Amino acid sequence: MKGFFNHVLASMLGTFLVLIFLVIINIIVFVGILSSSGAFSDKEVKVTENSVLTLTFKNKIADRSSVKPDLSTMKIKKTLSLKEVTDAIKKAKDDDKIKGIYLDLSILNVGIASVEEIRNTLKDFKTSGKFIIAHSDFYTHKSYYLASVADKIYLTPSGVVQFSGLSAQLMFFKSLLENIGVEPEIIRHGKYKSAVEPFMSDNMSDANKEQTQKYLSSIWNSILTGIHNQRNISYEDLNKYADELSVTGSETAKKFNFVDDLKYEDQIIKELKEKTGIHPDDELSKISLSDYINSGKDFEELLKPKKENIAIIYAEGEIVDGEGTDEQIGSESLAKIIRKAREDESVKAIVLRINSPGGSALASEVIWRETVLAEQAKPLIVSMGDVAASGGYYIACQADTIVAEPNTITGSIGVFGLLFNAKKLLKNVGITINTVNTNTYSDMGNPGRKMTDYEHGKILQSVEEIYSTFITHVGEGRNLPTDSVDAIGQGRVWSGEDALNIGLVDILGGLQTAVDIAADKAHLQTYGIKYYPEKDKLSLILENMLSNTKSSLIEGELGEAYPYYENLKKIKTISGVQARIPY
Repeated sequence: MKGFFNHVLASMLGTFLVLIFLVIINIIVFVGILSSSGAFSDKEVKVTENSVLTLTFKNKIADRSSVKPDLSTMKIKKTLSLKEVTDAIKKAKDDDKIKGIYLDLSILNVGIASVEEIRNTLKDFKTSGKFIIAHSDFYTHKSYYLASVADKIYLTPSGVVQFSGLSAQLMFFKSLLENIGVEPEIIRHGKYKSAVEPFMSDNMSDANKEQTQKYLSSIWNSILTGIHNQRNISYEDLNKYADELSVTGSETAKKFNFVDDLKYEDQIIKELKEKTGIHPDDELSKISLSDYINSGKDFEELLKPKKENIAIIYAEGEIVDGEGTDEQIGSESLAKIIRKAREDESVKAIVLRINSPGGSALASEVIWRETVLAEQAKPLIVSMGDVAASGGYYIACQADTIVAEPNTITGSIGVFGLLFNAKKLLKNVGITINTVNTNTYSDMGNPGRKMTDYEHGKILQSVEEIYSTFITHVGEGRNLPTDSVDAIGQGRVWSGEDALNIGLVDILGGLQTAVDIAADKAHLQTYGIKYYPEKDKLSLILENMLSNTKSSLIEGELGEAYPYYENLKKIKTISGVQARIPY
């Protein structure tokens, strides 16, 4: 017995020492990352006189900011939020030390709807009389659209402006699946619900071509309108240049007034010095976007609780059952957050920011219920990002007001179910499956056999019921007859501008527009902002240090192929009937 207790105590002591060792190692790594990132630096970020705010978008701009350690470089990688970017531009407008903005657009890692919001904020900045200069080696449609707001647009000599119009390509897998012996079994409601088309056909359906052409044309026209208004190039000429590929190089870009001149970066720096009154031999006073965001922050004021607040709840990613991850919208986690904001007496209105292609229909229903309760308690405003479609629209439809950008992708009111019969494939590779059931259909969904007509009918019944519930919710939330919702539903995708015309959206604008509407409906003159999900930065860094190490290493190894790896992981998690795009 004595030996037994000695063994137990030794095991407990060993476990305790290992835990202590792991904690020490994590602290060392954590402190190392903070040290290398400058977190312990005494250097305070200050804005000097005659400064130029430099905006670069090489790193992703997300709806919600995040802080993650990069273990390969031992540095902290911070993702700025869209609101941080737009707030910084607004701050610079009234900051006497900032004389203008320099847009470095060689890389633009921002979604099209977010570009719209940044562009509108820059237009407002120009009303101060301060300058905006844009420069790039290569302008894409998106980056040129953002650059078009500038007073001067410059292109590197021998640089390129892409201007050929928008295009969408879909890949189809039907023949591939047939060749390997896999049969997709598809149940859907909505002739436009084309998320399953790649598995059931080798070509786009007429309905899918129609909707794709419609929303692409709407987004393209929005881009042309912005360029026309800022560069004074007619719609006819813009489409002609795109049709004829007239803007093939830097000289033609200048000839057709897409850019004002061809300049290298050192020439841009020289011009910026002239505009800010700095001697040619002196260093240009530039401040980066991230430094400017951190400059002059009153952390005591930020942490000070406000009596009246507007809650901004971020719902970003695919919609899944349960808790989900930081990159997903978990039904349980988001429902809890909405409930918390509803029950918080200091929160007078809620802005739900949605950037989601949809996902699980059941998860969407769980979240929808909480939006109903929230809307009954206080103003609920939805702000749509780059995409808020299918399940993303499901969780939006109950809001008092829905705000979207003209180029937001939304709608896709439809549902589908997708199973695969891999019996032939398994046989070809020498695999057999033996099944023992307690009931007739216990193995429904078994990939080793074809679905029976009875099973197909039952799943179809479920899909039809979910679709009926979906359009009923939309009808009630949008005050539209169910038949009308069905007519604009059927899985059809709409741009934000078209969605406004058919009643799925109330007003065009960005996140700030939604916040302003929330403040007005709650009769607030001054207010604080509460952000959800709530996480203190220390917890966030430690959490990501432990959970994202594998992903960070894989991402570094795969590089540009990493998104495909992420999509494969998502396919593994799909279960139940789905309300998602594409499309």
